[in-house]
Amino acid sequence: MTRPSAEDLDAADALSEYRALFVDGGGVHAYLDGNSLGRPLTVTADHMREFIEHEWGGRLIRGWDERWLDLPAALGDRIGAAVLGAAPGQTIIGDSTSVLLYKLARSAVAMRPGRTEIVIDRDNFPTDRYLVEGIAAETGTTIRWIDTEHDSGVTTELLDAAVTDRTALVLVSHVAYRSGFLVDAPAVTRLIHDRGALLLLDVSHSVGSVPMQLDDWGVDLAAGCTYKYLNAGPGAPAFAYVRRELVEQVAQPIWGWIGAADPFQMEQGYAPGPGIRRLLSGTPPILGMLPVADMLELIERAGIDAIRSKSVALTELAVSLSDSVLRPLGATLASPRDPGRRGGHITVDHPRSRDAVARLWRQGVIPDFRTPAGVRLGFSPLTTSFDEVERGIEALALALG
Repeated sequence: MTRPSAEDLDAADALSEYRALFVDGGGVHAYLDGNSLGRPLTVTADHMREFIEHEWGGRLIRGWDERWLDLPAALGDRIGAAVLGAAPGQTIIGDSTSVLLYKLARSAVAMRPGRTEIVIDRDNFPTDRYLVEGIAAETGTTIRWIDTEHDSGVTTELLDAAVTDRTALVLVSHVAYRSGFLVDAPAVTRLIHDRGALLLLDVSHSVGSVPMQLDDWGVDLAAGCTYKYLNAGPGAPAFAYVRRELVEQVAQPIWGWIGAADPFQMEQGYAPGPGIRRLLSGTPPILGMLPVADMLELIERAGIDAIRSKSVALTELAVSLSDSVLRPLGATLASPRDPGRRGGHITVDHPRSRDAVARLWRQGVIPDFRTPAGVRLGFSPLTTSFDEVERGIEALALALG
């Protein structure tokens, strides 16, 4: 069966109109790293300038009472509705992904007293693994490591063998950062709950690309960043989700004034604030939230299901080109072939990957390298064209040849 050409796919792309809304510069001919850092929207610069001149510069400290203090929860609710499948009151913008994962993981261990193990896979993102190692050292818990296949990820079969009545917490990435493996979140959640443990889902590599239904799936806790498919910029603040039934049980370990019951009383002794606000610690990063709102408006307009449909089509084209163009050069696909088990990126392994990626960057073709020998090709559906994928993979073939 002949695959459609990149030209035909672009002509039929229902989301093609959105590409013109993003900044396109830097002499880049093929940007294949939108899953790591998304392009900025052109309108964001205007909105940032307007905020600085009128809201920050004009309202000054009055802005906290007028809008800013409510922004973390209000924007969290929008994230929940647009991309997480979460009802209001369960999602909030806070610190970095690392800090929020730490808060949620420590809270989860405390919510399961008497249980002595945390389950995580060895191929999870380094921060997730390092945080679990630190929490285990702090709490005296034991880590039960899962070994996954290089081109796959955490399956229900692997979890079935690892999760026991000693497990307090399981930390899983919804989409694996290297292989792109998409976890069967509903099945994983059921299995973990059957063992009496809690699930913390890292959605950094899926949010804004893969539709989620966290409420319906029964996921306990989740966290993710906003600078990948949510295009909020380098170092943009992350978000946390806590299932409604657990919100009041969360006892996060970083007690700061904004997360207190009444921040402006400045009282002696900490009492956590009501609801999801208890996850906050320090002063909210208001400037960093502004691009999130711009991108959410675009996602709400395009629809997360349409975004996922294009994401699948982009990775399908990439897999096909990998087979026809890269495999003859000795490259191997290190990602699932089933699009139902794949997120928005693929990885191709080759012994010369590191040098090839460095060469491509100098040519304005931007994938990224992932150890030990992977070229990761990430596609942001609202900014990536099919022609870009084709040109990028053809350039990779020349760099590997």
